[in-house]
Amino acid sequence: MKNILLAALAVAATATAGTYTNPVIPGFYPDPSICRVDSDFYLVNSSFQFFPGVPLWHSRDLVNWEQIGNVLNRPSQLPLGEANAWLGIYAPTIRYNDGTFYMITTNVGPQAPAAGGNFFVTATDPAGPWSEPVWLEQGGIDPSLYFEDGKAYMTSNPDGAIWLCEIDPATGKQLTPSRAIWQGTGGRHPEAPHIYKKDGWYYLMIAEGGTELGHGVTIARSRDIYGPYTPDPSNPLLTNFRMAAQGSRIQGVGHADLVDAPDGSWWIVALGYRTIGNGVHTLGRETMLAPVRWDEGAWPVVNADGTLDVNMNASLLPQVPVDKPSGRVDFTRTRRLGHEWVYLRNPHINNYRLDPQGLTLTATPIGLDDSGSPTWTGIRQTQHVFDATTTLCLDPAAPAGTRAGITVYMDGGSHYDAAVESLGDGHQQAVCTLRLNAITHSFEPVGVRAGSKVTLRVEGEDDMYAFSASTDGGRTWKPLGRANARYLATETAGGFTGMTIGLFATGPEAADATFKDFTYNTEKPEK
Repeated sequence: MKNILLAALAVAATATAGTYTNPVIPGFYPDPSICRVDSDFYLVNSSFQFFPGVPLWHSRDLVNWEQIGNVLNRPSQLPLGEANAWLGIYAPTIRYNDGTFYMITTNVGPQAPAAGGNFFVTATDPAGPWSEPVWLEQGGIDPSLYFEDGKAYMTSNPDGAIWLCEIDPATGKQLTPSRAIWQGTGGRHPEAPHIYKKDGWYYLMIAEGGTELGHGVTIARSRDIYGPYTPDPSNPLLTNFRMAAQGSRIQGVGHADLVDAPDGSWWIVALGYRTIGNGVHTLGRETMLAPVRWDEGAWPVVNADGTLDVNMNASLLPQVPVDKPSGRVDFTRTRRLGHEWVYLRNPHINNYRLDPQGLTLTATPIGLDDSGSPTWTGIRQTQHVFDATTTLCLDPAAPAGTRAGITVYMDGGSHYDAAVESLGDGHQQAVCTLRLNAITHSFEPVGVRAGSKVTLRVEGEDDMYAFSASTDGGRTWKPLGRANARYLATETAGGFTGMTIGLFATGPEAADATFKDFTYNTEKPEK
């Protein structure tokens, strides 16, 4: 009986042919980095101007991921100042060494302490708490760590090349001079360096081409960690900037990290984005997965042809499904927002209150267009086809100009809002407003009874958002406006982030709006 049980367990642990869908982590979750501890995989992403920062994920099979926290969840770890969609927390790397997890990253912008932009934090439990930042001397962005024989090495990309130095893993002090070890294959913006050792070779994998259509992953190797590094003759290792992938909805593939599984297979996680009409993208750069063949002494090969797509075939690890957020939050019954909820920059937390009445947001003069931290909290939009609703009550005594509602938010200059607005003197209306850089457009408002419950809804299609309001609990809806999604696309709005769905309150002075619930539904099939 014992032998039969062992044989059954061995079969269960064997990879089996199967299919999965990219992205494995949908929505604005770019720059993935991954590590494995026994049979557990951990993954982190960039977060830019959002707080808390660096979302942290766990998986047992590389396909099903559960967010277990955010690495940077204290203002002392994450000063964001007036960071925008171009600034804040850039590409992190997660590594595990001798019982300790390390997350190393860059805080880009004037808000970074004078010590510099690169730092790492540590934890013995990936769910936290994580330490205060340990600041580093070598500049550049996209820092990574490699551990070997009691030594810790740091790579990053100052001066248009990949540089390496040895550091003290406790203090961050630089122990050796920085040395340039590779400039890549000639593509612009060589970045995202990671070092791996296999079969006596040090492999240095980087991203090149900029995080746009020409993005890709290249690799080189050396017998010495300091080089010289010889590039793979078949570079790029991974890119969708090829004829084989020109029909794929996924483009801009790059910025990758490799990981081996307990069964000996190799995998790569990378960013990419799903395009909508005219080749633009709105959801931001997302986390993709592809299988890797890496024979002994040979160069790694990604997915046979160096591309990836939405529908993937691979020999999968035994699948371990995880619980996903339900998509519905009853604010009157919850005492804590989930890990997926974030704020714009460092929030003024006294303006947010959860109690049996719901989620109360206190309006301030800091608006969604401003560079401070407005009263706003939201989640990432994860699919193009969705609907989101919220029911709220705006204080009937709120001064004229107070607005509270739901927003499809790319950045301060690019967002679509549906809100209940106070006109003063006890009058309110529901209105949809579009903010497109220097252009602001408002549709015809719908009158509502001051202080009453109003349900606001936004429905998303591939290239369109439609807003509506209900005053009878969702039985009937009055349209507020429609707008094309491409005006909020990264190619139009700029920045490194993606679309979020947020709740907000703004106004000339303090006034409360109480949100009863929030529903985010993505059950409609993508086109």
